[in-house]
Amino acid sequence: MDNVLQLHEDLKNHIYKHGRYECFNVSDPKPRIIHKASVRDRLLHHAVYRILYPFFDKTFISDSFSCRDNKGTHQAISRFRKFAYIVSKNNTKTCWVLKCDIKKFFASIDQNILINILRQYVPDKNIAGLLKEIISSFKPNGLPLGNLTSQLFANVYLNEFDQFVKHKLKVKYYIRYADDFVFLSDSKPYLEDLVCKIKGFLENNLKLQLHPNKIFIKTLFSGVDFLGWVNFADHRILRTKTKKRMLNRIKKNPTAETLNSYLGLIRHGNTKIIQEEILKIICYIHSWPCPALLL
Repeated sequence: MDNVLQLHEDLKNHIYKHGRYECFNVSDPKPRIIHKASVRDRLLHHAVYRILYPFFDKTFISDSFSCRDNKGTHQAISRFRKFAYIVSKNNTKTCWVLKCDIKKFFASIDQNILINILRQYVPDKNIAGLLKEIISSFKPNGLPLGNLTSQLFANVYLNEFDQFVKHKLKVKYYIRYADDFVFLSDSKPYLEDLVCKIKGFLENNLKLQLHPNKIFIKTLFSGVDFLGWVNFADHRILRTKTKKRMLNRIKKNPTAETLNSYLGLIRHGNTKIIQEEILKIICYIHSWPCPALLL
C-alpha cells in the first residue's frame, strides 16, 4: 500500500519516472526479446490502458483485429473468408490476395512520431507528458514487447496506415492483424499498383519498411497463408509449421489443458487428419487402444 500511495503522489505531482526493464528471451515460435517492467510501472500501464483503450478503439477501423475486444484471429479469418466470397463472386471468379507484413515492426516504431500522433488525440499536457515518459522509457527506439501499453500504441501507430488505406486509397477489402495485412481484389494489376503506394506511405510517414521477403500476390485458389492457416476458396488447413509445433508440444506436455486448447484451435478449419494424429499421440502415451476413427 505504501508503494501504491507513493505512485499516486508521484503522478499527482507530475514527477513520475519510469523504471528500468528486465529482459529475457522467448521462442514462440521465433526468438523474441521480451522487456518486463517493474510491478510499479506495470500497474500504471494497466491504468493507462484501461482509461485510453475505450477512447482509441472508437477511432480504429472495423477491419483491424489485433488486441481489441471482441476481435482476434478467428474473427479476422472469418472476415477474410467473407471478403473472398464477395470478390470471387461466390468462387466463380479469380480472387487475388496481396499479403504483406512490416519488417521488425515493434523495434522500428519511431517514438517521436508516435508521441506526435498521441498529442493529436490527447490535448491534456500532463497526460501527454505521462504517455511520453512511458514511451521514451524504452531505449533507443521502438516499443517493448512486454508492455501492455505497447499493444495499444502499436494500433494507434498503424491506425494512421489504416486510415490512409481506407480513405486515401479507397480500398474496400483490407484486413490487418498487428503488422500482417492483406488486400483482396479481382485485379492483379490493381494490387501490384498498391504495393508502391503503401510502401511509400509507410516509409515516409511512419518510418516503417515492408519486409521484402514477405510481399506476396497469390490467387485464393493456390492458397494464402494468413494468421496460421492456409486459406483456400472453400476451406482452410493449418500451416505446416503450426501443425508440427502443436504436435511437438502435445508430446512434451500431454495434459488435458494442452489438448483442449489445441482442439479448440483446430476446430476452426479442415483438420480431421490432424485430430487423428493427436489421438494417436495420446493413445501411445497412455498405452490405450486407438480405434482409427474414434474422432
